[in-house]
Order: sequence, then C-alpha cells, then structure tokens
Amino acid sequence: MTIDRSALALASPPPGGWWRRTAALLSLLPALLLGGCGYNDFQRLDEQVKAAWSEVLNQYQRRADLIPNIVNTVRGEANFEQETLTRVVQARARATGIQATPELINNPEAFAKFQAAQGELTSALSRLMVVVEQYPNLKANQGFQDLRVQLEGTENRITVARNRYIKAVADYNVLARSFPTNLTAMVFGYQVKPSFTVQNEAQISTPPVVNFDAKPGAAPAASAAAPAAPASK
Repeated sequence: MTIDRSALALASPPPGGWWRRTAALLSLLPALLLGGCGYNDFQRLDEQVKAAWSEVLNQYQRRADLIPNIVNTVRGEANFEQETLTRVVQARARATGIQATPELINNPEAFAKFQAAQGELTSALSRLMVVVEQYPNLKANQGFQDLRVQLEGTENRITVARNRYIKAVADYNVLARSFPTNLTAMVFGYQVKPSFTVQNEAQISTPPVVNFDAKPGAAPAASAAAPAAPASK
C-alpha cells in the first residue's frame, strides 16, 4: 500500500498555524460567554447578599441574647405589668424558634414568617420600654439603664444591617430581572430573593399608644396586640 505523503501534508495542520489560534479562541469562548451574560456578576452579588444576611442574623441574635437579662431586671420591679413581660418572652421564643439558615433568603414564604416574628419582637420591646417610663425605680436602676443602652445600640445595628441587606438584594434582583442576564438566571436557577417589605417597616416603626395617666401597675390603655404579619405571597 502506497501512502501519499503530499496528501498527509495537506491534511495535517502546520505547527503554529491558524488552527492553534482558533482552538485557543474556542477554548476561551465559554468563559467569554459566561462573563458577558452576567454569570460572574451573579456569583459576586450572591456572595454579597449572603454576607449581608449573616450580619442581619448576627444583630438579631445579639438582641435576643440581651432580652433575658432585661426581662429578669424588669421582673424584679414590684407590680410591674406582667402581660407586657409575657408578650416579650413569647415574641422572643417565636423569633428564635425559626431556624435562620442562609437558605432562608431563597424561600420567600419562610423569609416572610421570619420577618413577621422579628417585627413582633420589635413591637413587644418597644411597648416594654414605654411602660418602663411609668416606673421611677427602673428608670433609676443603673443595671437596667446599661441594658437599655445596649439594646438601643443593637437596634441601630439591626437597622444598618437590614439596610445593607436591602441594598445587596436590590442589586442582585436587578441583575436577575434584566435582559440578557435574566436568561443566565433562568439557565442557572438564580431566583429573585426576598427583601424586607415597606409594609413591615411601617408596622414595626409605629410606637404603641400608651395612656400615661395610668397608675403604676395598672394596664395602659394601649392594645398589646402585635402588628399584623404581612401576608405571604
């Protein structure tokens, strides 16, 4: 059998020829496509959302850890309104009873329940602090005042952490909804993430109405009901 060397020479690509450049470009094509369609941006923003959410959870846990000391201090005051204390304890139990995992931010229904529980706890604590104003001994108690300052500082940290989370989620969701990156989201399963709602913010920021004419130990005229939880979608 005779081998046509000239045919083999034509069939074999010359070293260093155009085919090497083409092969190199083809090998880079997937990376170029993924970068151009927002894949890398999804990775970056997803990590930012997770980091922001972790900080929110840290600050909520910090608040939950303060509450037992606050409740024990207030409980020592004679004739203090027990219903208010009970609502704080119960609200804390419901808030800490929800397993706040990183996956929670990918589950709108679970996120709404967590959000409602934290809002209820915020409302209960707000009412407690208002009722305390009717008890001079507590207002003069240095230990309680120290706890109160810590609680106020924690509430401020919660606000900052929540705002950072809202911003991170907004950036991520814009990417997930915009064209053509929304196609990448569909292909790789990047779902829109839930955020804290305006409705919830309005509810938990409304202070309780208290009748300051009530005598210490008497139930204030305000309703002790916690704000209604936002309806889950």
